Amino acid sequence: MAQVGIVMGSDSDMPVMAKAAEILEELGVSFEMKIISAHREPDVFFEYAKTAEEKGFKVIIAGAGMAAHLPGMCAAIFPMPVIGIPMHTTSLGGRDSLYSIVQMPSGIPVATVAINGGTNAGLLAAKILATSDEELLQKLKNYSRSLKESVQKKDAKLAETGYKNYQ
Repeated sequence: MAQVGIVMGSDSDMPVMAKAAEILEELGVSFEMKIISAHREPDVFFEYAKTAEEKGFKVIIAGAGMAAHLPGMCAAIFPMPVIGIPMHTTSLGGRDSLYSIVQMPSGIPVATVAINGGTNAGLLAAKILATSDEELLQKLKNYSRSLKESVQKKDAKLAETGYKNYQ
C-alpha cells in the first residue's frame, strides 16, 4: 500500500515530480503517482482526494503551476499533510504558483517547498513519515551524512588543487 500520493496537474510537471519520486524510492518509501487536472476533471480529482486516506496515504505531494489549485484543494479534502510544489511558469517564473499554494486560508495548511522543489518535497514527506518509523529515520540520517561527506570531499579537492585547477 502506498504511503505517499504524488499528484500533478499536467505531464509537463513530470521532471520536477519525478525528483520527489526518486528520493522516496531511494529511501524505500512507497508511493503512487497520478496526473489529474483539478480544473479539467474535477470529479476525478475529488474522488482521488476523498479516497486517499482509505488507500493508506499518509502524505500527499501535489505539484501545480499558474493558478496552482491542486495542492490547496487536496488539503481541503485530505485530512493529513499535503506538500505543495509550485511549478516554474513562463509568464511569472513560478511566483504565481508559489503565491497560490502558500497563501492558503486559515485552517487549510499546505506545506510549501521552493519553486520546482521536487527533491525537498520527497524528503519532507519522508521526514513526516519518519516520526513514527525508526528505520526510515535512520535512512534519513544516513542521507544527511552522505550530503555532509560530499561537501567535505569537494572541500578537500579544492584544498588539494586550488580554485584555478578545480574541476
